[in-house]
Amino acid sequence: MTLKSLMLGTAFAMVGATVATAETWSIAVTDVEGLERLQSEWGPFKAALEAATGETFEFFPVSSRTASAEALRGETIDFVITGPAEYIVINTLTKAIPLIGFGRPDYRCAIIVRADAGIDRMADLKGKKVAFGDIGSTSNMLCPMQLMADYGVDPVNDIDKVHTARNIAHEALKAGDVAAIGINEGSWISSARNKDTSVPYGFFKVLARSGDLPNDMLLAGAHVPAEIQALVRDRIIANKADIITAITAHEENGKYIGMDLVTIEDASYDVVRAMYTTAGYPQFDKFLGE
Repeated sequence: MTLKSLMLGTAFAMVGATVATAETWSIAVTDVEGLERLQSEWGPFKAALEAATGETFEFFPVSSRTASAEALRGETIDFVITGPAEYIVINTLTKAIPLIGFGRPDYRCAIIVRADAGIDRMADLKGKKVAFGDIGSTSNMLCPMQLMADYGVDPVNDIDKVHTARNIAHEALKAGDVAAIGINEGSWISSARNKDTSVPYGFFKVLARSGDLPNDMLLAGAHVPAEIQALVRDRIIANKADIITAITAHEENGKYIGMDLVTIEDASYDVVRAMYTTAGYPQFDKFLGE
């Protein structure tokens, strides 16, 4: 497959001085399936990105995280919007480069218990059932497991762990079917907790919470020329207000309301690599749950 080779500046044909046409760069979003959803949820972002960079982009739908990595390795996709946990595997498999972090407000995890359960420290969860979110999720699995380990509880061997949807986990905790839930705290508060009027505010308590998690990101395939990577990165930062407005235009991207766009480096994601190891997956070479 031919390597994309657009460089900055005007390129000319050999003899006859015809101007070469610019590349069209492909972009995927790992948690959005189907072209229709991509266009609806991320169309304003694509338009703002094109306006900011002067480049042309097209959506490339992917059916899974594995498919996005394979397309990057095959140079079919040039840019990908993805999360921290996905980036670790994608980087291992393809050497993709992180460009822009999508800073999310209140992006952290927590261990939540019932206030009346007599669970006052992490060690009290040993031997008990704990519910986590999607397998491989940064904030709903890897981070809560790391949080438990930070307080001396082995999330692989010391607890009975289950994986389920956020609302189901909330109901299970409320009913006492699980002793705790490990969850994205901000999402839990804004969805399940705030919408549940069947119990008083003090019914649940936070046993422990993490610090801010590394950002979601826009990454570039290793095959994308360095000049294009720099152009995209710098023009996004220079036009961040317009691009943030575009990202948050669709309600499905509500988690990004109040966001910032920042430059990022691979080393910032070493904490997520540590989470993989804690959860029992130290190779970083496959997507959990696929």
